[in-house]
Amino acid sequence: MSHIRTALMATATLSLLPGLGLAQDMAPEKTAVLATYADIAEATYGDSLSSAQVLDAAIDALITNPSATALEAAKAAWLAARVPYQQSEAFRFGNAIVDDWEGKVNAWPLDEGLIDYVDGSYGGATDENEYAVLNVIANPAFQLSGEEVDASAITPDLLENTLQEADGVESNVATGYHAIEFLLWGQDLNGTDHGAGARPWTDFASGEDCTGGNCDRRGEYLSAASDLLISDLDWMTAQWAEGGEARETLMADPDAGIIAMLTGMGSLSYGEQAGERMKLGLLLNDPEEEHDCFSDNTYNSHFYDGLGVRNVYTGRYVGIDGNVTEGPSLSDLVAAADPEVDAALTADLDATMVKLTELKVAAEAGFSYDMMLERGNAAGEALIMGAVEGLVTQTRSIERAVAALELDEIGFEGSDSLDNPDAVFQ
Repeated sequence: MSHIRTALMATATLSLLPGLGLAQDMAPEKTAVLATYADIAEATYGDSLSSAQVLDAAIDALITNPSATALEAAKAAWLAARVPYQQSEAFRFGNAIVDDWEGKVNAWPLDEGLIDYVDGSYGGATDENEYAVLNVIANPAFQLSGEEVDASAITPDLLENTLQEADGVESNVATGYHAIEFLLWGQDLNGTDHGAGARPWTDFASGEDCTGGNCDRRGEYLSAASDLLISDLDWMTAQWAEGGEARETLMADPDAGIIAMLTGMGSLSYGEQAGERMKLGLLLNDPEEEHDCFSDNTYNSHFYDGLGVRNVYTGRYVGIDGNVTEGPSLSDLVAAADPEVDAALTADLDATMVKLTELKVAAEAGFSYDMMLERGNAAGEALIMGAVEGLVTQTRSIERAVAALELDEIGFEGSDSLDNPDAVFQ
């Protein structure tokens, strides 16, 4: 799927007079920039699909022949699958087809008691969600919204069309990466101490070796969720291929397409990542606000989200097989309009990646993201806020790029944690 796209226009280095940009006739066509963007989307979703298929094979092996080794292999495959998918999040916010679909594959946080058993400290049903501890795996029949549901067979259709956002509650997440994550790791009961979920492999064993009860149905659920993830990713990959709806919509109006690119970059950088995924958890000192909270993989999710934003701007994506997809870029377009704006935005994107790398290195050395969120942990707060500040700064540069391209002003996604922190505690 990944490939090197032949540049459509020369991008040779020019000797420029101070303050002057590239000659306008050297600027890439907007359609060429959009084609690179669509190619990168196709490659990124294609890699997400390929890695999900590897995960599915590992899940099949775990269910067929449960063991500690098989469970660890499935966990490793899940972690690898997150690498390309998180880079795809830069295609959200500006592309309606992605926004309408994304909740099926990456919704969070979730009330995990909907799916399986939980620790007693989890509590029970709440006013916000009466199905917070439904435990579908333990109940082959149950009442939902006043109707009897036959869950004797746990199928992709049951997960997608009955359980996902059941009763209109967003935290009833029954599908996607995080449902699979919970089934592989179990709850993380360590609070702000080091450690991820510790589900035993015997939760998938048969007969007397089964722990947690209903091991066969747990395997059914895991298999159904994996099958559904593959079909969803296969569908989205096709939307970005030649003739696909996402690509055709993007290319139909070049100015709107460029706005979609910048909208995705700015909204993911600011409201979603800096705000909802990072600053909010720090304000609340709550590890439940981690994006990959069961596996303690949140630091990687943040890193690859940031990389995905930079991929869009630079018009370059390195695939899981090492192949490169690249071509005329948004950076080229901005440089032709205002080289100083392009230089500043490029530098800001690089600076953010440095901060995200620092956070990633610290987490991989044992200073887990849970620990960083602990109230009063100055070192953890500094690491997280360094990345937050980098993301906010690059968003301001993205706004300047919008102005340099003389596009209509874009309203990026916001977050109370950034714009009105007092509201977080109300």
